[in-house]
Formats: sequence, structure tokens, C-alpha cells
Amino acid sequence: MPTYKDAGVDIETGDRFVDEISRYVRSTYIKGVVGGLGGFAALFRPEFRKMKDPLLVSSTDGVGTKLKFAFLTGRHNTVGIDLVAMCVNDLVVVGARPLFMLDYFATGRIDIRTGAEVVKGIAAGCREAGCALVGGETAEMPSFYQEGEYDLAGFVVGIVDKKKIIDGRRVKAGDVLIGVESSGIHSNGYSLVRKIFFDIKKLNNKSRVKGFEGPFVDTIMKPTKIYVRPALAAASKFDVRAMAHITGSGLPGNIPRVLPEGTMAVIRKGSFPVLPVFRWLQENGDVPEKDMYDTFNMGIGYVFVVPKSESQGIIRFMSSKFRLKSYIIGEIIKSKGEPSAEIV
Repeated sequence: MPTYKDAGVDIETGDRFVDEISRYVRSTYIKGVVGGLGGFAALFRPEFRKMKDPLLVSSTDGVGTKLKFAFLTGRHNTVGIDLVAMCVNDLVVVGARPLFMLDYFATGRIDIRTGAEVVKGIAAGCREAGCALVGGETAEMPSFYQEGEYDLAGFVVGIVDKKKIIDGRRVKAGDVLIGVESSGIHSNGYSLVRKIFFDIKKLNNKSRVKGFEGPFVDTIMKPTKIYVRPALAAASKFDVRAMAHITGSGLPGNIPRVLPEGTMAVIRKGSFPVLPVFRWLQENGDVPEKDMYDTFNMGIGYVFVVPKSESQGIIRFMSSKFRLKSYIIGEIIKSKGEPSAEIV
């Protein structure tokens, strides 16, 4: 008679996997974590005493087809950082502090070494973001995924005092856009990246490209920058009226999401350096410039909207406190109707 293991699900391997990742998970624990790994549900005691009207904030995301490059290179810890970044960077735009995160890891057959590398990266991202990895789900689904492949999703919960929510309502004409540098492609647009990398240029994990150090895939695989600490620090020190995480649809697609009706963001080309990897993608993929700006962050991963009088102060603060380069990349003007953005 066939057993569950014969069908492709190895419960003993799953148990060993939990044992292997437990030290990474515990390394993220912060004040508020109740209990440990392995229960049916995770417990967390949030600190409300310093808040008059606390609100819970949540966000969920994945890594997308960047995972294909992890499968190619055999380097799996960086996509764990990406997973955390994509969740917490969205959460922090309202001024929320992330508290805890859960992950979902699904694969055809559990490979303890690969899975541990993924969770190791998730733990590193959580430590950087100051939140706890309190649990998750590992799903072994034979024949559902190709050999050696997996999928990732994450879910994060944070907290903000209602009076300190940053929702863009105070944005007005004359405010400026401060763009903070990205680390690279981050975790969006990889369907197009894969087409150029594999199909057009016929590259592999050992290919080198002039102008880039080491195998070119190292540049492609750079993990998404986590902006939690810089964003919260800036919001506590400056008059930050809105923040935007630049993900899929780029600068013109994400900035309007945090603007009030009757305003428009004007983003000026040449106001910040476009990273070399984006120049390479555009040239080697023959990608129209508009598509590049509508798909990629182009070198700006996070945006603050502040009064003009605060602009130089926040730029200096990002540099001195967090060693992050930032630039005045545009301004807010009056418009009619729904908020919008234009690159000029």
C-alpha cells in the first residue's frame, strides 16, 4: 500500500527542516513575541501604552519571477531579503512600524539546504526591518512545482498611532519629491529582465558583462533595499507629507497613489543618476524609454514628499545617518481631477 512518503510528501524531512530554521527564526525575536516556533498560530503582544489611538497595518507580497534567477544561481538567501523588503517597504509608507512577519514557502520536494537559505535571508531582512519572524507555512506539493523550484509569499503586520499616519492629505503644490537611491532592480520587472537576459542575450549564471564586476547575475540578483529605518527616522525628524515605495509601474505609477486629488507630480529626467543596469537593459532589449520608467525604479527606490524648505535637510540626513544618496527629483503642482505623475 502506498504511503504519504511514496506520494512525495516526507513528513520527517519537514520536521528536520523546522529544526534547521529555528535558530534563524529566533534571531529575529523582539519584545512582544510570545511563545516559539511550531505552534498552530503565532502570538504577539504589541506595545500600546505610548499610543493614544493605535492602528494595526498589514501588507502582503511575493518575490515574483526573480525567483528564476535564484534557481539559476543556486543563491537563495537574497530572495528572502527581497520578500521582507517588498512587504515592509509598503507598510512603512503610512508611517507604520513593522511588528511581525509570516512567510509561505511552497515547493515540490523540501530541500533542507535550499529552504534554510531562503529562511536565513528572510530572517536577515526581518532583523534589518526591526520585526520578528513569528511563523509561517512550508508546503510540500509533489508534481506541482518543477524539481528545484519553489514559490514565496510574505505577510507583515505593523502599528501606527492614528495621529501620526502619513497619508498624503497635506501634500500641496510647491512640495518637492526627494528620491532615495535603490540598490538595483529590486523585485519588479523580472519577466522583462529574464527575456533580455536569457532569450535575447543568451546569458547564464557565469556570463560577464563589460562595465560590471563579477558575473552579471550578481548585479541582477542584488536584493531590494529595506527602507524602514530611514523612513521612520525621517518621518520623526522632518515634515514628511507623503512617502511612496517605488515598485512595479515605477515612479509615474506609484507616486500618485499617495497624492491627494487636484495634485500632480512632475518628475524631472536627469535629476538623479539612472543605474547602469537599467541602461544595459534598455540598450540590449531595445526597450522604449517610457516602458523603462513604467516598469523599473530606474535608480530610485523610495520617495519622500516634503516642503521645499525641508529638502536639503532630509538629503543631508539620509547621507549622514544612513549613507543613502538622495536627490530632489521633482515637485508637486496643481492639477484637475485624480492625482497623476508625469516624467519630463
